[in-house]
Amino acid sequence: MLRSLRAIEGAIDAVLQRVAVAGIVALIAVMSLQIVSRVLFTATSWSEETARYLLIWLTFLGACLAYHRGRHIAVSVLADALPPYGRRLCQGLIALVTIAFMSVLLQVGLEYMALQSFQQSAALRIPMSVVYAVMPLSAAIMAYMALTDLLEAILGQPGDATGGRRP
Repeated sequence: MLRSLRAIEGAIDAVLQRVAVAGIVALIAVMSLQIVSRVLFTATSWSEETARYLLIWLTFLGACLAYHRGRHIAVSVLADALPPYGRRLCQGLIALVTIAFMSVLLQVGLEYMALQSFQQSAALRIPMSVVYAVMPLSAAIMAYMALTDLLEAILGQPGDATGGRRP
């Protein structure tokens, strides 16, 4: 079962990586267009808003990638000094706290989406719920990854003491 969960995580990581690369390329293109249009012509009305929303999505999706790869900032001095059982306990506690926080973020994100569902962005005219959809999406992804961490801790499978992935 844990092997299946890890395989799903790997697939999610692969998709997120491709989306992040595409988003960065799109962000660079939009920002370049904005600079060129301001210098040579009149500024485009939609480029600043597009760049802002791309950056929001990239931030949240990038946080998912960083979590999966164990790249978030962590202080592991205490966990490194613990015996294997203590490390597993620490990994499990971190996973539980992460699941709790991501559950709250998921709920808040869904509320923001519902609240903003009738509003449209100024320049792009897209529903603001599309912009806010990244909050519950990324929270659900990270909660899933934390659940896998919790199962690894319970089953005594390898993982690091900070709750992240092996590099």
